[in-house]
Amino acid sequence: MEQKLAEPSTELRNARKVREGVIVSDKMDKTRVVEVSWQTTHRRYHKVLRRSGRFYAHDEKNDTHTGDRVEIAETRPLSKLKRWRIVRVLEKAS
Repeated sequence: MEQKLAEPSTELRNARKVREGVIVSDKMDKTRVVEVSWQTTHRRYHKVLRRSGRFYAHDEKNDTHTGDRVEIAETRPLSKLKRWRIVRVLEKAS
């Protein structure tokens, strides 16, 4: 009797991380610094904690600026610090 192995779904195998954040620096050419905030719960005290991280993201056309809300996706290493790229602009800064 021949068994068929279950093939992993392509969604899980190729899933790349996607984050949403605000651009805090646009001083570099084709690079933006995006600050992403999230909430987590303390393991022992169960208090809600606010955490944030800063990611260097690639912006090929230089069309985003400080204050814009953007969506970034994980990508191959583009430089020493750049591992993300800007997928789309969710909201332009006023």
